[in-house]
Amino acid sequence: MTTPHAAPQVPAHRRVGLAVVGVLALAIALVSLATYGAASLDQLAEDGGGLGGGYADAHPFFQGALYVHIITASLALLLGPVQFSHTLRRRATALHRATGRVYLGAVALGGLSGLAILPVNTAGLVGVFGFGALAVLWVVTGARALASVRTGDLAGHQAWMLRNYALTFAAVTLRLWLGVLVGAQVVVGGPGLDQDAAFANAYAAVPFLCWLPNLVVAERLVRRRGLPSYALPATPPPSSSPIG
Repeated sequence: MTTPHAAPQVPAHRRVGLAVVGVLALAIALVSLATYGAASLDQLAEDGGGLGGGYADAHPFFQGALYVHIITASLALLLGPVQFSHTLRRRATALHRATGRVYLGAVALGGLSGLAILPVNTAGLVGVFGFGALAVLWVVTGARALASVRTGDLAGHQAWMLRNYALTFAAVTLRLWLGVLVGAQVVVGGPGLDQDAAFANAYAAVPFLCWLPNLVVAERLVRRRGLPSYALPATPPPSSSPIG
C-alpha cells in the first residue's frame, strides 16, 4: 500500500531566520507608524524625533510624500515575511496572491514616494544617490517579480521577491547600522562626544550601507536555494590566428 507524499519540510534554520526577520520588521514598522502618527512634523522637530527636523519646513508636497512613503514602506515590511511563508503558499494560495498584490502595490508607491522626497532628504547628495538607487531598484525588482509570476516562472518570482524584500528590509538595517555606527563613535570619542554630530556622521554612511549588503545576502540565498541567479558570462578564449 502506498502512502501520499508528505509536504516538504522547511529547514528549521530557515523558519528561525524568517521569524527573526518578521519580528524585526514588525518592530520597525510599528515604531515608524507610531512615531509619525502620534505627533506632527513640527512636534517631532522640537523633540528631535524621527525625521521631523528635516521635513517640518518642507513644502506640503514633500511632507505628503514622506507620509505616503512611511505608510507604504511599513505595510511592505509587515507583509513581506507573510509572503515567504511556505504554509501560506501551499494551503492558502488565494490569500498568498492577494497579499502579494498588496505588497507589490505598497512597494510601487513606497518607491515612487521615496524618489519624490529625494530633493529634501536629510543625507544630502549621498542620500540622493544612495536612497535614489534604493528606490529605483525597489520598484524594478518588484516589477520583475510580478512579471515572472504572470508568465508562470515561479522560481524566478521567488528569486526576485527575495531581492525585493532585501531592499524593503533596508528600513530595518538602516536603523541597525545607525546604532552600530553611533555606538562605535561613542566608544572612540568617550562620554563627551557630540551626539548630534555622531548621528549626522552615521546617517551620512547609511544611504548605501543600508541596502547593498542586503542584496549580497539575498543573492547568496537565491543561489543556495537553487533559484535563478545572476552569473557573469564566460569569457571565450582568444582565437588563434596564423602568423604571416
